[in-house]
Amino acid sequence: MIVTADLLQGEELAYLGTVPAREARSAPLPNGLHPKVREALATQGIDSLYAHQAEAWEAAARGENLIVTTGTASGKTLAFNLPVLDALAREPKQRALYLYPTKALAQDQLRSLGSFRLPRLRAAIYDGDTEAERRWQVRKWANVILSNPDMLHVGVLPHHDRWGDVLTNLAYVIVDEAHVYRGVFGSHVANVLRRLRRLARVYGAEPQFLLASATIANPGELARSLTGAEATVIGDDGAPRAERTVALWNPPLTDEELGLRASALGEASRLMAELVSRGLRTLCFAKSRRAAELIHRFTADRLGDDSRLSPYRAGYTPQQRRKIERRLLEGELLGVSATNALELGIDVGLLDCVLSVGFPGTVASLRQQWGRAGRRGHGLAVLVASEDALDQYFMREPETLLERRVEAAILDHENPRVLDGHVRAAAFEAPLDDADRDLLGDAALERAAVLPELQKTKAGYVWAGRDYPAARVSLRSTGPEAFTIVDSSSGTMLGIVEQERAYSTVHEGAIYLHLGESYRVRELDFTSRTAVVEPFRGDYYTQAKKETSTAIVEATRSERRLGVDLSFGRVVVTEQVVGYQKRSIQTQESIELVPLVLPQTEFETEAVWFLPEPWMLEGLDDMPRLLGSLHAAEHSLIALLPLWAMCDRWDIGGLSTNLHFQTGRPTIFVYDGHAGGVGITERGFDVFEGWTDDTARLLQGCPCERGCPSCVQSPKCGNLNEPLDKAGALDLLERMLGA
Repeated sequence: MIVTADLLQGEELAYLGTVPAREARSAPLPNGLHPKVREALATQGIDSLYAHQAEAWEAAARGENLIVTTGTASGKTLAFNLPVLDALAREPKQRALYLYPTKALAQDQLRSLGSFRLPRLRAAIYDGDTEAERRWQVRKWANVILSNPDMLHVGVLPHHDRWGDVLTNLAYVIVDEAHVYRGVFGSHVANVLRRLRRLARVYGAEPQFLLASATIANPGELARSLTGAEATVIGDDGAPRAERTVALWNPPLTDEELGLRASALGEASRLMAELVSRGLRTLCFAKSRRAAELIHRFTADRLGDDSRLSPYRAGYTPQQRRKIERRLLEGELLGVSATNALELGIDVGLLDCVLSVGFPGTVASLRQQWGRAGRRGHGLAVLVASEDALDQYFMREPETLLERRVEAAILDHENPRVLDGHVRAAAFEAPLDDADRDLLGDAALERAAVLPELQKTKAGYVWAGRDYPAARVSLRSTGPEAFTIVDSSSGTMLGIVEQERAYSTVHEGAIYLHLGESYRVRELDFTSRTAVVEPFRGDYYTQAKKETSTAIVEATRSERRLGVDLSFGRVVVTEQVVGYQKRSIQTQESIELVPLVLPQTEFETEAVWFLPEPWMLEGLDDMPRLLGSLHAAEHSLIALLPLWAMCDRWDIGGLSTNLHFQTGRPTIFVYDGHAGGVGITERGFDVFEGWTDDTARLLQGCPCERGCPSCVQSPKCGNLNEPLDKAGALDLLERMLGA
């Protein structure tokens, strides 16, 4: 074992186990491979392929679309590069478009392609950083263009007349890190890729789609949802893997009654200092920039020297990041604390240990991070728990994490709030008619008929407006009425927030977190739709107090499950933020309640809801116990849904009531927090039994008596976590499971 046993022991150790090594399964280089590509591989010491790379080559040679979904460091990049390099060596006029979710990944791939030194390969990046005078050169000269979905959406498709030569010769579209395209972002990207296929067809091309993804539960379905075409799944990983020790580490309790634990950052820096002092290359993943910087500082303090340590995060210049990547690759650095900017496939060489501070949100993400440990030999992977409900659940039930199938990535490209903008954009790009049904779908043609800016002509529906409709659509939001968040100290735009979430997250006085940095909202301007924020260093956070009601529009699916009437369908959520509470980060105590006057908002979305039977509520039916039991059950269900759908608890909302005006009975709703819905709660409907069982186990296992942040308290509760009855919620869920 690479770490001495003395480090991994004590009350903090919640689990210690070993993942066995795996031998490589190889296949010879394909006979039909172009001699120049074969030579280029030989100079890199590659004389055979892993079995899954050979399988991908064969599927591509048959003209199929494909998605490679194998582990971290399994050579997915070569699996999709090989068919492209071979095609370009034969016919350099052909073009390939590579799409990445981040600019750093495109830079990394450009270096990787350059290392082949193939004379007919001309690769270039085309993104927001590409200088204006260089853009026409890239269009004219490059046969591999590296970009991102945002640039494709606003910079390429609306100006397709300039891209005629590229589109005519487009043979391959590579979509890397495909699991990132889920939820709202994925729903938009699915429409962008359909628009790309449509325009390629206009120019006489039918490109092949080669996707790569972290392991997810539904790769074939994701590829089909993103591209609108069937894809062959390549999932049988033939790459070797070193033996790996896995540990779950729970910071010690500091207050048993309140369920408070020692700082996860402090524990992580203690482990990192120990590992680095033993000469082990260690990468520590934190959930925020600030956490990554603090772990770096605490580790340096413990070691008394930071010459072999470095933090790594978004916000550094590309040159700074390249330098850190190079020093880590060459072994100059031993300890790097990073945000998940490093989680996606950037090559940082051979690491011994990976520490993940706080569950990163999905099992797929955690496996991506852990997959970097042990590339030189035996590896160590550690999850250091935060006090979050999901983290503590895993500490008590390790097998629910370690034996769990990865989540399903879900999107809904037909959500009208997402679709409308792309229908307008498509009509701007080329007239829309019935021939587009097979690519864009029936829903797109139905929307085209009712959108006021589209005009019906003999050629089809055309754009009658004066602007570029694509410029109105942000790929990261479902609504056009989004608010922009601007840092007053630097003038930079930090992000956007949909109107229906703006009042509860960026109201005046709110503490807003962006990439782990804290900002205080100075002003929310309704006219310009901007939230002006300033950096904040205080020791409190804010929680909006809001009044919420839910009206059922239509139940599209209803079944009798776990002894209750369970429904999925459309609802209208009405919210009004009436104030916010300041809470101490240290003690969680309330500092003050500040009243607010904000407009009421309403949005239509998808929800799952159920009506507990009267016998399930026996002994719980007095007020306020009934309301507390339903409320606590709703919170814990929301905390556990991310385990079944690749989402964040901030993507979902809920409401519980002792008497709903439409059902006439006690009812619990869990709804999609994005207007129109993106399929998250439908996934909850599909997996209701497993989801409820997980939730009951979360409550059973939490050692607190009355409920804490690790089980029923929610950081986003509109009622400020009142009333909550943990025991009542557990009784209800156990009775449902017993039924």
